Amino acid sequence: MTRKTISLGLLSLAISSTALAQPTAAVPAAPAAPQAPVTATVLPPPADSVVHVGTPISLKLSEEITTKEKRARVGQRINLEVAVALEVAGHVVIPAGTPAVGEITEVRNKGMWGKSGHLTAQVLYLRLGSRQIRISGTFDEKGTTGTGGVVAAVVFVPIAGFLVTGTSATLPLGMPVKAFIDEDLPVAFTGPAAPAPLAVP
Repeated sequence: MTRKTISLGLLSLAISSTALAQPTAAVPAAPAAPQAPVTATVLPPPADSVVHVGTPISLKLSEEITTKEKRARVGQRINLEVAVALEVAGHVVIPAGTPAVGEITEVRNKGMWGKSGHLTAQVLYLRLGSRQIRISGTFDEKGTTGTGGVVAAVVFVPIAGFLVTGTSATLPLGMPVKAFIDEDLPVAFTGPAAPAPLAVP
């Protein structure tokens, strides 16, 4: 190998080493487009509300009341319960099964000449926990009269009409009773307070 060939080889090697030692220029990145902040809002719980006077509520009798054997009397307390839960904005305010109390206001027992029994009652209040909630509403029931039998008996034997009686009045267990809330009930829905909207960059 000649001296000239060796010199050219060394020169090429030096140029390659110099090129490798120099850092590669970085390509400048395009500036990121500005983004609008994303706002996340937590919805508050339902606002406070009021169950107003006159709001209907469905009850049912929790016992049977009857004039048979003269068992019913004026002033007698009777037991009822809420048949269908009362809701406001999807929240149960008065649950089904809540006990209620009523009172018999009129009693007429069956009697001679086909007189039928008759019962009239009114609702008084609900017992929700330790609180009494006033309710209103009346309901009644009467037995079947014996008028037809009285007329026939009087035609044939006048004294027999006196012996014909009607039937007793009975308020059966589970009988539906329509009532109404008789006082304004403020309702406060419990739940965490709604935080301020969050700005997410």
